Amino acid sequence: MEIDADALAVVPLDTDAARDPGLAGAKAANLARAAGVGLPVLPGFVVVPAARAAGVPSGPDALRAAWRDLGGADGRPLVVRSSSAHEDTEDSSMAGRFESVLDVRGWEAFTAAVRRVQDSAARVGDLVPAPRRGDGAAPAGAPARKAPDATAAGDGADAADAGMSVLVQPMLTAAAGGVMFGADPVEGRFDRILVSAVTGGPEQLVDGSTQGVRYQLSRHGHRLHIEPELPRAQLPLNRRMLAQLVRLARRTERVYGSPQDVEFGFDADGTLWLFQSRPITAMAARPSRHARLLGPGPVAETLPNVLQPLEEDLWLAPMNQGLTLALDIAGAAPRRVLRRTPVVRGVDGRAAADLLLLGAAPPAHPVLNFINPAPGARRAASAWRVGRLRSALPLLARDLAADVDRQLHDLAAPHQLLGGELLDAVAWGRTVIASLHAQESLAGALLSDDPGNTAAGEALAVLAEGREGGLTDEELISRHPVLLALLPPGLAERGGLPEHIGRHGLPRGVGFLSVREGLRLRIRWVQEMQTAMVREVGARMDAHCPAAERDRIALLRWSELSGVADGGGRPADLAARTPRPDTPPLPAAFRLAEGRPVAVAVGRRPKGGTAGQGAGGGQGTGTAWHGEGDRPAGAVLVVRSLSPALAPLLPELSGMVAETGSVLSHLAVLAREYGVPTVVGVPGALDRFPPGTRLRVDGGTGAVEQVAAPAAPGEQAATPPAPGERPAGPAAAQEQPGAMTAAGKEAAA
Repeated sequence: MEIDADALAVVPLDTDAARDPGLAGAKAANLARAAGVGLPVLPGFVVVPAARAAGVPSGPDALRAAWRDLGGADGRPLVVRSSSAHEDTEDSSMAGRFESVLDVRGWEAFTAAVRRVQDSAARVGDLVPAPRRGDGAAPAGAPARKAPDATAAGDGADAADAGMSVLVQPMLTAAAGGVMFGADPVEGRFDRILVSAVTGGPEQLVDGSTQGVRYQLSRHGHRLHIEPELPRAQLPLNRRMLAQLVRLARRTERVYGSPQDVEFGFDADGTLWLFQSRPITAMAARPSRHARLLGPGPVAETLPNVLQPLEEDLWLAPMNQGLTLALDIAGAAPRRVLRRTPVVRGVDGRAAADLLLLGAAPPAHPVLNFINPAPGARRAASAWRVGRLRSALPLLARDLAADVDRQLHDLAAPHQLLGGELLDAVAWGRTVIASLHAQESLAGALLSDDPGNTAAGEALAVLAEGREGGLTDEELISRHPVLLALLPPGLAERGGLPEHIGRHGLPRGVGFLSVREGLRLRIRWVQEMQTAMVREVGARMDAHCPAAERDRIALLRWSELSGVADGGGRPADLAARTPRPDTPPLPAAFRLAEGRPVAVAVGRRPKGGTAGQGAGGGQGTGTAWHGEGDRPAGAVLVVRSLSPALAPLLPELSGMVAETGSVLSHLAVLAREYGVPTVVGVPGALDRFPPGTRLRVDGGTGAVEQVAAPAAPGEQAATPPAPGERPAGPAAAQEQPGAMTAAGKEAAA
C-alpha cells in the first residue's frame, strides 16, 4: 500500500515545531532539542500527519523536496525511524517496539519505508506501558528531574488513528558506535557511566547480534573497568573517544534534566554524532548513604525459610531482643545505636542481620567479631564485664537450660490446656527464646574454644541408630528431641528427617553438648513447643471459622493471636490475607533501597578466585555439586545456605561452599569436626560454579578457586590435590571425623 502524501506534512528537525513531542514524537523532539543547544545531531526532517500540523508545508511536493534536500535524489542512503509520542519517555523507552528501516535508497524505497513505519503504529495499543511501581522522588544522590515537555495524550488506539510521526535522517557509515548510559541503571549509581561499543554502527548492539566491548567510566572519564580485556588496537574506542562520550553524557543530562540512554556513532574522521537520547528507564533504587549493611549469614541457619507474620513475631522478634541484649552486655555497641538499629529484622519475609553489629563483615573499625570479641570489648568497663561473664557464663547457661527443660517437661499437652493457657505458654516461649539467644551469642563470642559435641552431630548418631530400628520420624523425634536440630522451625507441617546417613559416631547424650550448642538446641525445643500450642489454637479456630479462614493461623500477628485463642476476635480481613511467597534467598550482603535489597560486594576477591569467609576444615579439591542428581566422587557441595539437613553428606565431601552462612553455624562446626574445608559468604556461588566445575577450597583463608571448567560429555577433568589438601573420594571418607585441621582450629579460634 502506498502512502497518502496529501495527508502528510514535513517538519524540519531544526525548527521549533520539531521540539513538540505531541507533533513530532518524543524521539524527534529530543533530537531537535539537542540540535538546538549545539549537540552533534545529523540534519533531518519529521513526517507528521497534516491534520496535526497547521501552517506546516504538506503534500507530495513538500515531502519530495525534503527528501531531495537531504540527498535522497543523489543516492544518499537514509534512515527512516519511528517517532511515537509513547516511546523514549521517562515511563518507557519502548525500545525496538516500532519499525526502523536502514539504508533506504531511492524515492520508492523511501515512501515504502515511511509506510512500514506508519503501519507499526498499530502496535502501540498493546504496548503503551502501565505506570511503574515506585515512581516518585529520585534516589539520594540523583539529579533532580525537570518537568518533561508536554506529550501527546490518549490511549493507544487514538495514537494509531492519529498516525505515527516518522523521523528521516542521513545514514552515517560509522567507524564505531554504541550505546551509553549516563548512570548505572542496574546498581542505581549516578557516579558511573556505562558504554557498550562495537566497530561499525550501533545497530549491531541494539538488535542483539553483537555483545560489544563494555566500558565502565567515572563521571570524570576515568576507565574503571573494560570487558572483555582486549589489546588496545582491538578496542573500538580510544581514550579521546571516551572523553568525548563523557562530555556528551554530562551535556545531555544538563539539557534533559536526568541521565540519558544515548545511541551514538563516530564517523571516519572521528567526529561524534548523537543518534538518539532518551531518559534511562527502570533505574534501580540506590541505598541511602546511611543504609545499614545487612545479610542472612549469621541467622540463615536458625531461620532459613520464609517466615509468615506470626512466625516472625514468635521467633524473629525474640532473636532481635536477645542479640541486642548480648551486644549491650558486652559493650560491643553504643546503646543509642542499639536503641535505634535492629540487630535482626525481616526482609521480604526472610531473616536478615546487621552484619556490622554482629561482626560478620569487615568494617574499617569492627564493633564485635563473634570469633574474637576483643576489639569490641577494649573499653575498661566492658572488659571488666566480659571478664566476669566469661567465668560465670557456663554456670548461667546450665541453669537456664535446666529451667527450660523443667518448664517444657511440666507443660500439659496442648489439647488439655485452655485458650488462655495456650497463649501463656507461647508468651513464655517468646521471653525465654530471647534469653537463650542472648546467652547463646555470648557463648559463641566468649567461649569459642568450648569443648563438646554439636547438636547436629549428636542428632546424626541418634538418627542412624533409629533408622536401624525401623522407627518412623515422629517416633524418633518423640523419643529423641535432639533430632529437631536437623529440622528448621515452622508453623506448617515439618519435613522429614534425612534418609541417608553417612559415617557417624556413637551418640553421647545431650549433656555432652557444648554450652553454646546446648542453648541452641533449647531454642529449637521451645520453638517446637510454640508450634504445637499455635496449631492447637488453629485447630480450635477451624472448628468455628469460615472455610476461607482455616489454616491461616500463621498469617496472624502476635497481638491478634490472643483474641483468637479466647475463641473470637478474628481480624476482619483474615480471609483476604495470603501467605508470603517462597521468595529467592537474600543476597549475602545488601543494603535496603525503598524497602528492597540491593546487593553489595564485601571484602576483596583474590586474584583468580573468589573470596568468602573461611570456616575451617583445611584445604580440598573436588567437583562442584549442587546437591541434585548423582554425587560425583570427592564432591564440593555448593549451596545457598547451611542447613542442618545437609549434615549426613559431610563425610563424603571434599569441600563445601555456601552463598550465606556463619562460621559458627551447626553445619560449619560439624564440618570442621569432619575436616571438610568450608567457606561461607560467597555471593552467587551457584551461578559462578556450575555442576562439574573443579574447585579448590581453602577453609582457612576463605578462597574458592576454579581450577577447571566443567568437563564436556564423555570427558573427566581431574586435578590432583595440592600438598596438605583433603583428598577426594574414598580417601576423604577414611579420615577421623573428630580431627580438626590446623586451619580449622585457627578459623574457630
